[in-house]
Amino acid sequence: MRMYDIIEQKRNGGVLTDDQIDFFVNGYVAGSIPDYQASALLMAIFYEGMNAGETARLTMDMARSGDMVDLSAIRGVKVDKHSTGGVGDKTTLVIAPLVASLGVPVAKMSGRGLGHTGGTLDKLESIPGLSVDVDMERFFRIVNEVGCAVIGQTGNLVPADKKLYALRDVTATVDSLPLIASSIMSKKIASGADAILLDVKCGSGAFMKTSEDAVALAQCMVDLGEEVGRTTVALITDMGRPLGRAIGNSLEVMEACDVLKGTASEDLTETCVELAANMLFLAGVGSLEKCRKTARTQISNGQGFQKLHEMVAAQGGDARVLDDYALFAQPACSREVRSVDGGWVFAMDTGRCGIASVALGAGRATKEDAIDPAAGIVLAAKTGARIAPGDLMATLYANSEERLDEAERILRGVYDIRDEQPEPVPHFFARVSREGVGRFGA
Repeated sequence: MRMYDIIEQKRNGGVLTDDQIDFFVNGYVAGSIPDYQASALLMAIFYEGMNAGETARLTMDMARSGDMVDLSAIRGVKVDKHSTGGVGDKTTLVIAPLVASLGVPVAKMSGRGLGHTGGTLDKLESIPGLSVDVDMERFFRIVNEVGCAVIGQTGNLVPADKKLYALRDVTATVDSLPLIASSIMSKKIASGADAILLDVKCGSGAFMKTSEDAVALAQCMVDLGEEVGRTTVALITDMGRPLGRAIGNSLEVMEACDVLKGTASEDLTETCVELAANMLFLAGVGSLEKCRKTARTQISNGQGFQKLHEMVAAQGGDARVLDDYALFAQPACSREVRSVDGGWVFAMDTGRCGIASVALGAGRATKEDAIDPAAGIVLAAKTGARIAPGDLMATLYANSEERLDEAERILRGVYDIRDEQPEPVPHFFARVSREGVGRFGA
């Protein structure tokens, strides 16, 4: 079998066989297929696409290219949640303890932030002492004893995706539905969960800009999960504005705590409740409506917050910070950003909000960049707000005035302020499952 023939077949619009896909994935991971031939095939896939069978085979080959995690040592139905990435998305910090407080185990492997999107591991590591580098034996023990744990991925989980994503990133082939779907689902399948909930973002701060594109990606991923025996559901959620008001690592941990204490903004709370309800539903707790009510009860009775305390302590963190935010690392300087114009916040460039947070030190432009856990943004005005000249728009936190200068310059380009009031934008657009696409509010 020759790589040349595989490239030519896909370039000409052909369907690759299982053996051809196996040959490509195994050979590229082993190093026998050079980058230039892999790049050529990725570009051919970018233009010609892949059918459902090809995408499923690619996904499973990638999942099996390294360690396949066996979660059978953990009692109960294991439900995993994956977000396609956004700005201010701290939902894992809320829903993992919320779901675990109801007896559903959450054994989650998360990633770090890159570019304008934040990473759950970076947020957790802003808690003094907390470790996300946990071996599997201890990981299983924490989940069985506490009910939840969030750790970094093992070193050999889906090496095919690591290599292929790095190549896609420099060859302009990231934006391909089968390649996106196989990248996400190979990691979820290799992570060993019984059921998978996908949070597919759409809007100015997400990879998929429209709800229609997000639904198409969700359908592909749901089909992949169901194809390999994992019950899979996707929610299409809004990222046309940051989620909640905090952007930055310790700031987002504080806001997640506020959700579990019942004092956070309703948009973030509603999103967390809906995600938690779907995880509980996938675990067989009850109807979606019952699960929504149950999740809200765990907020009002404080049991979700107590479970977060237990998880943080079990992973070596100083759980006192969850009650006393002054114990977090503190920023060296801060600045209020106030409005020059009056009117309505008609829209926001959410991606630029994320870029501003990176400029402050809260995120990474490259994988080697260090994170400042105290840096970030707290938004006072979001889409739909009525503002007057001089009103507070946001507060910036950083370790230098130079970082504040750069972030303020970026942030002032985020807001589209007009005389007209915008139409309300829903937090949820659709729910995608094997039964089809259900539209929220329809």
